[in-house]
Amino acid sequence: MSDTGGDQGPKSTFSTYMAEGDQLFHKGEYVKAIESYSTALIIQPDERNCLVARSKCYVKMGDPDNALRDAEASLKEDKEFFKGLYQKAEALYTMGDFEFALVFYHRGHKLRPELQEFRLGIQKAQEAIHNSVGSPSSVKLENKGDLSFFHQTDDGRESMVKTVRPTGVIHPLRREMKQQNQKMAKLLLGELYSDKEYLEKLLKDEDLVKSKMRGGERLQDIIVNCITYLDTRTEFWRQQKPIYARERDRKLTQQKWNKSRQNPPFDPTRFVLKNLEEIDAALTVGDAEGSLKKAQEVLKSVQGWSEDVVPNKKEVLGNLHSCIGNALIDLGEMNKALDNHQKDLDLARQYKLPDAMSRALDNVGRVYARIGKFPQAIDAWEEKIPLARGGLERTWLFHEIGRCYLELKRYHQARDYGARSLAAANEIADEKWQLNACVLVAQSEMRLGNFTSSVAHFEKALDRALPEDPARDAIRKALSEARQCL
Repeated sequence: MSDTGGDQGPKSTFSTYMAEGDQLFHKGEYVKAIESYSTALIIQPDERNCLVARSKCYVKMGDPDNALRDAEASLKEDKEFFKGLYQKAEALYTMGDFEFALVFYHRGHKLRPELQEFRLGIQKAQEAIHNSVGSPSSVKLENKGDLSFFHQTDDGRESMVKTVRPTGVIHPLRREMKQQNQKMAKLLLGELYSDKEYLEKLLKDEDLVKSKMRGGERLQDIIVNCITYLDTRTEFWRQQKPIYARERDRKLTQQKWNKSRQNPPFDPTRFVLKNLEEIDAALTVGDAEGSLKKAQEVLKSVQGWSEDVVPNKKEVLGNLHSCIGNALIDLGEMNKALDNHQKDLDLARQYKLPDAMSRALDNVGRVYARIGKFPQAIDAWEEKIPLARGGLERTWLFHEIGRCYLELKRYHQARDYGARSLAAANEIADEKWQLNACVLVAQSEMRLGNFTSSVAHFEKALDRALPEDPARDAIRKALSEARQCL
């Protein structure tokens, strides 16, 4: 439990409060977790990872305003901080601003296309937008073309394109709840509908609503806020899955189930999305065994469904094989991991899925590199090069290929890929990858006997190393050795 020690400030360290907050978050104790993160932020104000963590708590508590505030604060120094971008998108999605959420899911996906969270975010935001405005054929658009969120300007920079809105469509969250059918609200709120009715009855008690709470708050204000919240949630849930769509899906799905012995859940798409999120979350917190078990269970279910139930079945199967492979890597079972990533790659090639192919080639190369099969890792990663999106992905891809060549003592190729990695890192002004690329070039040049170039690149790497960076001492030592060879 966090303890700020009265007026004396926090009694423990930043990392202690962060760890405490993380533990409380995973237990579902979000209020206490917020207290711990807030105490940590007293010690290190504006620490972006802590801000993201607290934002997640606010989302869980249904407080998207504070969630958005923390997410935006985490992006203050670095607008491309992918965790902050994802959390901002999540906060906007929770607020019902699906179009803006989609913009930031797309932005994060362009920066980190290998992360599944952004792909899932894009999918659920697009579905929510579709549910909000109806079928594209039922509304008239102001101009033609798809909903593109980014374009290249003349100087090569990315800029946002304003989303095309259908004419005559009012944002659903701005509609008056009085227009909502009582039956629809009851179906959407479920058990909470009786609570709403009870609150509305309390509001009619004139004597009661005039009273105040111990803290001085008027009871009437509290009741009105609660009813407003439930009204907002009603509309939000209606957007995500309209009643007519639920009834239609239920009938269609039931017909399909009657023709099959397999029993997929009521909404397979949401089932898959929900489980993929849980699989990723388990792996993120270090529960590789739990992630693996759930992924294998979902895989077994999806394999038994038809293409009618899951139209993108092959893509889902590839995704699940990828999740299983990543969990197996963490568990050290490399051969099994390679087998699953290869299945992901085979499906991607067979059905021409470029994003899935890029992901699979990345993971196949990663496994080969981990087990020391550097030629195979190079083959996989070099095949991925045309599929790489964005400067960051090219930077680390060139670097990893160069490292493999260095291990194989093919120093000319290692230097060339190091130089390509450095050029890509310079384009995006990423100091971390500039450092890594400079070290790779310096090591390659040293092996080739080009000591002057080696010294110059080690010096550039040292300039970019932070004082607390553990690599700083290693770079100093290598620089000293290179200078002695001059």
